[in-house]
Amino acid sequence: MSENLLLAEHLIKVYGHLTAVNDVSLSVRAGEVFGLLGPNGAGKTTTVNICTGLLRPTSGRVHIGGIDLESDPPAAKRLIGYVPDEPYLYDKLTGREFITFMADLYGVTNVAVRREELLRYFDLLDAAGDLIGGYSHGMKQKTALCGMLIHRPRLLFLDEPTVGLDPRSARQLKDTLRALADEGRSVVLCTHILEIAQAICDRVAILDHGRILAEGSLEDLRASAHATSDETLEDIFLRLTGEEADRSLARSLLGP
Repeated sequence: MSENLLLAEHLIKVYGHLTAVNDVSLSVRAGEVFGLLGPNGAGKTTTVNICTGLLRPTSGRVHIGGIDLESDPPAAKRLIGYVPDEPYLYDKLTGREFITFMADLYGVTNVAVRREELLRYFDLLDAAGDLIGGYSHGMKQKTALCGMLIHRPRLLFLDEPTVGLDPRSARQLKDTLRALADEGRSVVLCTHILEIAQAICDRVAILDHGRILAEGSLEDLRASAHATSDETLEDIFLRLTGEEADRSLARSLLGP
């Protein structure tokens, strides 16, 4: 059985009277692409921020590759790569300088070959000497991916990674994530694009109002939701989160 590269147990995050994450437990195995799905405000980003050490939970524990995140944050974070939905890059650095900077943070040596391979893979070589401030959103997203991958993390977190990418780059990213999982790494993917989640995720968890409504493979979700074999992840997601009722109401109001 594959090891759990992420084990989150009974996570709770409270802001005043708001419980953003309510008793969430997750495990992600090596070699797995795991989708974290939910409507806006469901608690996905808060959960990821806790699992990457950016937020401290009100209660609960996170282990990264068997390392307690609270007890030994540096050791745990060395195993993590993270690209948020709006990655913050340094506009006054070139793409090549940013990737080198990320390598320095993680203590990567002999970075030049690895850096140039990533730049070539993501079609950034021609722009690598230009300032990031002049990049398009898609180019910034791909530069952030290079920075995430430079230290070869075992556990990757990506929040809406295909936003701003053209179809070719989005397909390339999907292939990359699958290849990384096939190497034995783990990927946690937050996305609103359920077709992508269905295409590449081995398992998903559907969150709403800070709680996990369902978790498992598509076949597991179909069984738990008493769905037919031809129902998609989107169909099940809408049913579980109550959005199917909203869609039916819209049809009744707008007509055929």
